[in-house]
Amino acid sequence: MTNVILLVVAGACAIAAGVWANSARRLQKVAHRAEHEFGRIADATTVARSAFRKDIHTAVLYSVLATASGLGALVNGDATWLFILVLIPVVVSIVFGRDFVRDSRLAEGRLHLERRAEEVLSQDELAPQKWAERLAPEHLPELDGFEVSGLYSPGTGMMAGDFYDVFRLGPTRIAAVIGDVTGHGIDPSITAFQTKYLLRVHLRQFRDPAQALEELNRQMASPDRGEEMVSLFVAVLDTEAATLRYASAGHPAAWLWHDRDVRPLRATGPLLMLDAGLTYVSREVDLDDGDVLVLYTDGLSEARAGDQQFGEERVAGVIRRDPGAAPATLVKALVESARDFARQPITDDIAIVALRRS
Repeated sequence: MTNVILLVVAGACAIAAGVWANSARRLQKVAHRAEHEFGRIADATTVARSAFRKDIHTAVLYSVLATASGLGALVNGDATWLFILVLIPVVVSIVFGRDFVRDSRLAEGRLHLERRAEEVLSQDELAPQKWAERLAPEHLPELDGFEVSGLYSPGTGMMAGDFYDVFRLGPTRIAAVIGDVTGHGIDPSITAFQTKYLLRVHLRQFRDPAQALEELNRQMASPDRGEEMVSLFVAVLDTEAATLRYASAGHPAAWLWHDRDVRPLRATGPLLMLDAGLTYVSREVDLDDGDVLVLYTDGLSEARAGDQQFGEERVAGVIRRDPGAAPATLVKALVESARDFARQPITDDIAIVALRRS
């Protein structure tokens, strides 16, 4: 019975030795490749060579155990002396033990570096999201007399220049802003950030949105900015006078649901940053309860299906279809309609703000 057990053990150890030997053979190729690509003393080469030695050590150990167990099953009498062969891998472990410990520390250091690299990559991925939240916040302030909702749908670029803002200017005055800086990347995003917060200052300084645009343009226009341009729509809503006063710097038409139909609020001046001396005008319209103002960037109207664009009229059609919808429902319906219309993914960013006078 003992001989049978020893034969089973020998067979199992032989199989294990084969597995580890196969692994060692592969790791040897990896070590040679690492040495060729990175050099003999590189960390990658050292780790690969250490892994190879450990697999060889394990394969030798199982080979010795298989040999000892097999001979023990075949030899009559006390075969305990055969297991003295196990001392061979034990001696190898003692001789190379210091190297194994060193390699383990090296592996621990590499793990730390990889963890730090993952943290950096995670922060890099999170940065555009955090930046977009500043430019186009998901949650807008609650304003007495108005329901308000905003939506930002990113395109294929990491960072873009779309932004919007809704804030109170005084006890009875509310500002709603949307804008878009040409280009993609960090530079347009920085310009969008500057534009958004400078405009807050100027809208508190000047009651008329056109004056605020002119002052903003004087500060932002500079030859150093290259070919950057900003389209911008500014609306100032007066809850006491029930009016909407607006100015637009080359921005796509906003749409106002008023008197049972939608009407476009088109540009009242050119794009910002073309020239420091540009002038703008403001226009004013009355507001009734239930009126809806929709602002958006051109990523919505320029969604394409072949040679056709979604266009301003389709934006107006979505509003006209259900003017009583809540602002949060309306902005989602606009994006979904543009996506349904487009035959390919929308590559540009889309920003939308909707306000309803309650």
